[in-house]
Amino acid sequence: MLSAILTITILALLFGLLLGYAAVKFHIEGDPVADQIDSLLPQTQCGQCGHPGCRPYAEAIAAGEDEINKCAPGGEETIIALADLLGRDPIPMDESIEERPPSVAYIKENECIGCTLCIQACPVDAILGAAKQMHTVIESECTGCELCLPPCPVECIVMEPIHANYESWSWPYPITAHRNVAQAQEAS
Repeated sequence: MLSAILTITILALLFGLLLGYAAVKFHIEGDPVADQIDSLLPQTQCGQCGHPGCRPYAEAIAAGEDEINKCAPGGEETIIALADLLGRDPIPMDESIEERPPSVAYIKENECIGCTLCIQACPVDAILGAAKQMHTVIESECTGCELCLPPCPVECIVMEPIHANYESWSWPYPITAHRNVAQAQEAS
């Protein structure tokens, strides 16, 4: 009994040391500039910028591979915030990107056949339903990315604009002061 406890203790100690060494040896640093850019993006994961989500777009901007003017959901405010963060001049929205008013998906439940293609397409899991059952959209989770529209075979999903009323209106978020990345790189 004592030898079994001693053996397990020694094995646990060896594996712990091995995991600790691997954590230090194979540690991957994240790009702090990409992290700051990603925090300014709206996190809709819509792909309208040509990237599969907000994080890949932030990494492309940080690497200098893409411009700061391709985020349709973020609009002009995001372009200004990104320009301020990166020490660049704001540029107008890319002409190939169509800026739309904020909207939410709505499923015509009497036409829905329960195919689940919209559920699979939604990047934020805002559609609730099961196979061969009626689906519905969780409005508070929907980002209005419109990625659920093309896969729907019966076209029962429509985008409804969000109208501000006394229950949904809120003060716009202030542009937060971020440390200018260009100045930080010059200082170091």
